[in-house]
Amino acid sequence: MAINSQNAVRARKLILALIFVTLCVVAVFAYYENRPWKVPDEAKRRRNPIQPSASALAAGRSIYLDKCLQCHGQTGKGDGPDAASYYPSPTSLVDAQHMNSVTDGEIFYQISQGRKPMPAFKKRLTEEQRWQLVLYVRSFVPVLPSSR
Repeated sequence: MAINSQNAVRARKLILALIFVTLCVVAVFAYYENRPWKVPDEAKRRRNPIQPSASALAAGRSIYLDKCLQCHGQTGKGDGPDAASYYPSPTSLVDAQHMNSVTDGEIFYQISQGRKPMPAFKKRLTEEQRWQLVLYVRSFVPVLPSSR
């Protein structure tokens, strides 16, 4: 009987240790997935070479509908059909305070480089397409001239 009791205690300790390790791994994963973007200063200073126009916005919209809508949603609120399955949640592109605090270069960098769960589009879209997408993303909220 004593051997079975010792085995039961060992099994409980092992289960508790596994739960603790699992919680630690989840905490570390959550920290790294939800950290602020680190955009190089050079990337922040980049200016969009594409002037806003009906054709550039239409091209950006087409790309957005194909590549971004599933997560960021039809109106950019971060509420697309797949949004609930990701952590961290997709950014709301209609948050004026946030969007006015980032430069076009930062948005271009984020689109290009990606960061889990968001994919990188540097190899999936041309540079011109990524800048068109920046224009379209900017169209969700009015942007203060000083933030570009």
